[in-house]
Amino acid sequence: MMRRALAVLVSMLLASSTVLADGAGHRKYAVTITNITSGQTFTPLLVVTHKRSISLFEPGEPASAELATLAESGDVAPLAAVLDGMPAGVFATAASGDLLGPGESVTVEIRGGSPFRRISIAGMLIPTNDTFVALNSAYLPIRDQSYTVPAYDAGSEFNDELCANIPGPTCGGTGDSVEDGEGYVHISRGISGIGDLEPANYDWRNPVARISIKRIR
Repeated sequence: MMRRALAVLVSMLLASSTVLADGAGHRKYAVTITNITSGQTFTPLLVVTHKRSISLFEPGEPASAELATLAESGDVAPLAAVLDGMPAGVFATAASGDLLGPGESVTVEIRGGSPFRRISIAGMLIPTNDTFVALNSAYLPIRDQSYTVPAYDAGSEFNDELCANIPGPTCGGTGDSVEDGEGYVHISRGISGIGDLEPANYDWRNPVARISIKRIR
């Protein structure tokens, strides 16, 4: 009887140690992003778990400089650095490593949980001037949850659709242009064919991605 009680106590202590080592009971999630467009590619995607006080953007408001960089060049590092510097509001950041072509999926693992109960995701669409796919401040699920999400325009760059101003393997241009955009984040209107890009090949209709979030521990 004593041995059984001791074994139970040891098991409880080990479980308690695991919880503490795992960040006071924070859970682990597998986040799977699927590109459901026919002609757009996603740059590496940034995933972040955070409190409800944090938001990557507000539709109708100007994009931050870091979000504009992500939307124009596909570089998630500046936005990740800002978020990582906010430990009171942000629990974790993670990023996928490669381009994500039409019909492809990628899974990123990240931790979160009370009081960091929200998750956000963002990545650029190429070839575009400053369009990005995003899930903005969604609740982390108890078990599983799926979303279909649209593409947003950062409003930071003029949509000239010229390859000289569009990065990536299709165009090979730079990540910005000298002309400003609309000045606020809004739903992207897609490719209109005013520059170097054929709408038949690169235009889309929202949504552009399916995101599945599954608690794995």
